[in-house]
Amino acid sequence: MSEDYQFQISVKTEYIEEQSEPENERYVFAYTVTIENTGELGAKLDSRHWVITDANGEVTEVQGQGVIGEQPFIEPGKSYQYSSGAVIATPIGTMEGDYSMIGQNGAEFKAPIPVFSLTTPGVLH
Repeated sequence: MSEDYQFQISVKTEYIEEQSEPENERYVFAYTVTIENTGELGAKLDSRHWVITDANGEVTEVQGQGVIGEQPFIEPGKSYQYSSGAVIATPIGTMEGDYSMIGQNGAEFKAPIPVFSLTTPGVLH
């Protein structure tokens, strides 16, 4: 990624107990992603790629256009935030991935999403 394009991605997660069914190996998590453009040029979020791993080592990959039905253009100094969810079979797991971006000058690049944990309360001390 060139100096012109710089994106900081942060994620907050929450366990959704009322939608989860631990007895059926169903753990539901919500996550809120903030994508901040700290570079010199704007870019459009074209598509997403997620790698979701549960504690059993089961990996699910998710790819698709945009996020929550949108392909936002993020101006320099601005940020975009959205919320979504994931369901895994264990009380702990991880997510990571990247966004495929198209810069205002047509450059295509990936904005990496750092690994983050999906964890039910009380699992980690």
